[in-house]
Amino acid sequence: MRIDVLTLFPPMLDGFLSESMLGRAQAAKLLEIKVHNLRDWTKDKHNTTDDRPFGGGAGMVLKCEPVFAAIEELQTPGCRRIYLTPDGTPLSPALALELSQQQHLVLLSGHYEGIDQRIREKVIDQEVSIGDYVLTNGTLAAAVLIDALARFIPGVLGEEKSLTTESFTSKLLDFPQYTRPAVYRDMSVPEVLLSGNHGEIEKWRHAKQVEKTSSVRPDLLK
Repeated sequence: MRIDVLTLFPPMLDGFLSESMLGRAQAAKLLEIKVHNLRDWTKDKHNTTDDRPFGGGAGMVLKCEPVFAAIEELQTPGCRRIYLTPDGTPLSPALALELSQQQHLVLLSGHYEGIDQRIREKVIDQEVSIGDYVLTNGTLAAAVLIDALARFIPGVLGEEKSLTTESFTSKLLDFPQYTRPAVYRDMSVPEVLLSGNHGEIEKWRHAKQVEKTSSVRPDLLK
């Protein structure tokens, strides 16, 4: 799978993409990620990527010219062109799974007060939000999206079973986890986890998932 990221701040992704799961996935040729500076597609001496909004208002807006030029150069037949924005479709496990099955993604990271609407209408296929809040820029959102979808690419996770037990996979939050030692500062691991009875362990874990979801995210149980 190939992912091209367009951003004004490429260094923000350097460490993130080279470490842990994503670093190993790229080394194993399971994933190819290229980060591009949007200013490389500007033509003036100041590398201008933004301008004041028509009609007035605060902030600046990303211009059509460099974005159109960048996407049109990077795109391939059938690729998915995605704009990261707070007013996009909420990111979910189902959406991450769907995007993980694409051959090529082009991710546009917004900045300032957003992008010219003509970009959205002509060279963007899908708009994605990682939550109901505003970040410094869309580069952080692009990083979250890449991490979320990469987990669904076969071979990226060390243990594929992890996908079936994580929070939100079954609409329930995760169950508590424990490891050695069995007793630490007078705090003991629940006896059921030490019993070796896998049936009872699964029952306990499911009950804890329902309990946690009811307390923290009751909306998921609806």
